Amino acid sequence: MNPVIVIDTREQAPYAFDAARAQSIRAALPAGDYSLAGLETVVAVERKSLDDLVATVIRGRDRFHRELKRLAAYDAACVVVEGGMDDVLARRYAGGAHPNAVLGAVVSIVVDFAVPVYFCSNRPIARTFVQEYLLRFHEKAGRP
Repeated sequence: MNPVIVIDTREQAPYAFDAARAQSIRAALPAGDYSLAGLETVVAVERKSLDDLVATVIRGRDRFHRELKRLAAYDAACVVVEGGMDDVLARRYAGGAHPNAVLGAVVSIVVDFAVPVYFCSNRPIARTFVQEYLLRFHEKAGRP
């Protein structure tokens, strides 16, 4: 039986995963946007578009820090960004935040919360990364 990827009900732009490799369901998750059925408090991925990342780390910092604290307690959790670091440095995002402020916030996520941030160039690459991350965790967890 294929793994079941859980997509949070609040996820506004859900990924469509390869149905030959994993099933997908929508359900409320305690943290993150994507997880695995039966492992919802063990593994999670928080997806961010580049514009959303910038808005979140600059204007929504307190709420996002609460989310990061929850993710930090998981066995495996990460933030996946649909954009590259070069996009941050070139200010290819909405809003007037300085790239150094965005970079500093990303470094804080990694160092202060021990939650890795993966810049995945674009949405299709980010979707592939999320799928492979969750499937690898499923395999490592020894799930059937």
